[in-house]
Amino acid sequence: MAQPSHAVEQAAEKGFNAGETIIEHVANSSHEHPLIHLPSLFGIDMSVTKHVLMLWVVAVLVFTIVTMAVRRYLKQDRLVPSGFMTALEIGVEYVRDEIVRPNLGNKHVNGWSPLLLSIFFFILTANLIGLFPVFDALALLNHAVLHMPEDSFLTRVTHGGITATGNFNVTAAMATVTFFAIIVAGTRAHGFVQHWKNLVPHGVPLWLYPLLVPLEVIGMFVRPFALTMRLAANMTGGHIALMAIMSFVFIFAELYGRAVGIGIGAVFVVPLAVLISGLEMIVILVQAYVFTLLSAVFIGMAIHAHH
Repeated sequence: MAQPSHAVEQAAEKGFNAGETIIEHVANSSHEHPLIHLPSLFGIDMSVTKHVLMLWVVAVLVFTIVTMAVRRYLKQDRLVPSGFMTALEIGVEYVRDEIVRPNLGNKHVNGWSPLLLSIFFFILTANLIGLFPVFDALALLNHAVLHMPEDSFLTRVTHGGITATGNFNVTAAMATVTFFAIIVAGTRAHGFVQHWKNLVPHGVPLWLYPLLVPLEVIGMFVRPFALTMRLAANMTGGHIALMAIMSFVFIFAELYGRAVGIGIGAVFVVPLAVLISGLEMIVILVQAYVFTLLSAVFIGMAIHAHH
């Protein structure tokens, strides 16, 4: 992962600050470098930030790639897919048959598979894009060749992290979708009143209701909170670890000279960064799987409350 150009300037002019560099790389940079300034609404800054941009990019990519692949496949005469469509079909069938069907049952698999597939592929794509230092490369190009002013769009877009799923607001929004999906699934399966009555198991003595009802209500909000924290923390933690390791190059270069910094980078930083990047490849898939699996489990619990 390339080092942002403004971090290089910091190291050369006023000393390298690892903490600021790491936070700058993973933060949303909403106040310092908004891409599009918009007025506040009900006290909320509605300006378009780096993570909002990445949400749009991921959504457009997923929609465009999947739509084009499916349309191309439907135009073919053969039933057996090929190329990218094969990988897409494997992913769709795996999520449907190994995640959705076991937790929701055959009756509800077709109704809820589109939502859970959308969640899975959105998270997977957002996580995957976060591994590629596209904006860091643009920052280096701007610093070395273009020299755009600080208030230009290109300069502002290079500030902040690019992994949208590392933003707790993004994961909270997706967890909120799961939260309401649980309510909708339970209501459709049992009716509105019965769904809320299912919060407490059947046959429980009345004197336990004052204890169980608050616990179950708290549990309703704990589930989306757990989804929010798990995904965002894992994605943010990986990038922080990688940037912290790469910071050793600049720290040792400042303390002991450029030659020592380069040596530390070649012997220690680069091999370890490669290993962590390989681990990140596994994490991006696991986190998409876990979020989708837990969402399916929670929805299935609402549908099959009597179990």
